[in-house]
Amino acid sequence: MLDKHSALNDWLAYLETKHPKAIELGLERVAKVKQQLGLKPAFPVIVVGGTNGKGSVCAMLESILHAAGYHVGCYTSPHLLDYNERVRIGQQQASDAMLCTAFERIEQARAALPLQNKNASLQGNDELQGNDELSEISLTYFEFGTLAAMQCFIDQAVEVAILEVGLGGRLDAVNVFDHDCAVVTSIDLDHMEYLGDTREQIAFEKAGIFRAGKVAVFGDRDVPVTIRTQAQHIGAQLWCLGEQFSFTAGAQQWNYHGAGGTRSALPYPALRGAFQLHNASAALAVLAALKNKLPVSMAAVRRGLVEVVLPGRFQIMPGRPMLILDVAHNPQAARSLAQNLAALPPCCKTFAVFAMLKDKDMASVARALKGQVDIWLVAGIAAPRGATAAELSGVLYAEGVESAVLMFVTVTDALQHACNEAVENDRIIIFGSFYTVAEVMRAQSAPRLICAESHDGKATDG
Repeated sequence: MLDKHSALNDWLAYLETKHPKAIELGLERVAKVKQQLGLKPAFPVIVVGGTNGKGSVCAMLESILHAAGYHVGCYTSPHLLDYNERVRIGQQQASDAMLCTAFERIEQARAALPLQNKNASLQGNDELQGNDELSEISLTYFEFGTLAAMQCFIDQAVEVAILEVGLGGRLDAVNVFDHDCAVVTSIDLDHMEYLGDTREQIAFEKAGIFRAGKVAVFGDRDVPVTIRTQAQHIGAQLWCLGEQFSFTAGAQQWNYHGAGGTRSALPYPALRGAFQLHNASAALAVLAALKNKLPVSMAAVRRGLVEVVLPGRFQIMPGRPMLILDVAHNPQAARSLAQNLAALPPCCKTFAVFAMLKDKDMASVARALKGQVDIWLVAGIAAPRGATAAELSGVLYAEGVESAVLMFVTVTDALQHACNEAVENDRIIIFGSFYTVAEVMRAQSAPRLICAESHDGKATDG
């Protein structure tokens, strides 16, 4: 029997077995366990959803609020290397002991609940009929993690919590907690098997995190109709980029304009990319909405923007050849990556280390990037949903890619080849999935050493 003294890896392996599906959207089960635990945060809560940009907005809010002196809890997913990355308190990852203690409490609360009809979640009620089979309430891996994060935040007496939606919004476990402000960063096609196959359907699911009487921030100028109708239907105060708040960009600084007033001469965020001012503006709109509960000075805003860190989002590693890590795995993110690459100074050749999950829109991602890549190095991902190198190659050829396409068993093999071939003025981009970037990061004495030592001086260790 696992308890708070058990190893975190043992707990994580156990949690993966506690529900028959990896993903089952719905709030009924997780709400019952939350109630049994008595999880009622007494601090402001910010919920962040959207197709892309969620992690950036969370990171900027966390950095600014921390710079303002608040004790901040931040829950994000997925992680790149260690599960602890998902739960941060005071900008430090939660310890194994803290997480295991929370998991033990959740498991005890879950096990203490009355047995329910095994098919209740499908039937929509818990009433027993005839000889229906009984079972314990089960939670998915993500649901356990969401409750554990909030348990940690309460135990550690944070002053504000930032919660990133895992999938969708309306039926995501994060939505079991009421909040003081919601953000939807952007809407595009992803997770269509769960959320719908049109932008409007997906927007409906994302807007499910809005609350009556609370500000709901939308961080893109292209506002789906269902974002507006859902906000109006429930009585949320909708603030949209380009309407209730906006930004103007200069060569060295930028300005935010909004309901909270103007914040002028701001430094560009430390996070690179063309859309980061959209994300930064959404974060500042949240702070404007919460200014009475969480006042933040201009100095804290500036410091937070300069110091924000988020690995794997157009992350340019030091040294030559240029090495860029990006978790882009859907069409919108791929278009953003292509735009960011086009804005860089010209280089000799661009090598792409490319690996994706097969249930993603591989064709659209390839289409968005094909004009920016000279040599494709495609690899398989060692995950149940990972596409093989052959499958990715087929997608590239079907999309009319005329550049060279080479296949590798692993991402590390592909990176090794790129580092062997690249010269100092080339660049190497690694993208397509969190798994893709994580495999490179795991090797981290790795990428720079590979590029520095395996190519007989063509590349240098920066």
